[in-house]
Amino acid sequence: MAAGTKKVGTTGRFGARYGLKIKQKVLEVEKKQKKKHECPRCHKLQLKRLAKGIWSCKKCKYTFAGRAYWPLGE
Repeated sequence: MAAGTKKVGTTGRFGARYGLKIKQKVLEVEKKQKKKHECPRCHKLQLKRLAKGIWSCKKCKYTFAGRAYWPLGE
């Protein structure tokens, strides 16, 4: 089974449920969430999401609470 299609990418895991528009919105949020972000302390692109609202820098080990899907004011 394929992971997704050109239109919905990884949200193809939902199959025929929920509709195209919803899946495209989820895909947009997931792409923004999974990319590496800049650490507010050391300014390196090493920030990753550990859990909902918890972010950690792999370089300086700075961990803080931010927004659920992306850190602080993005």
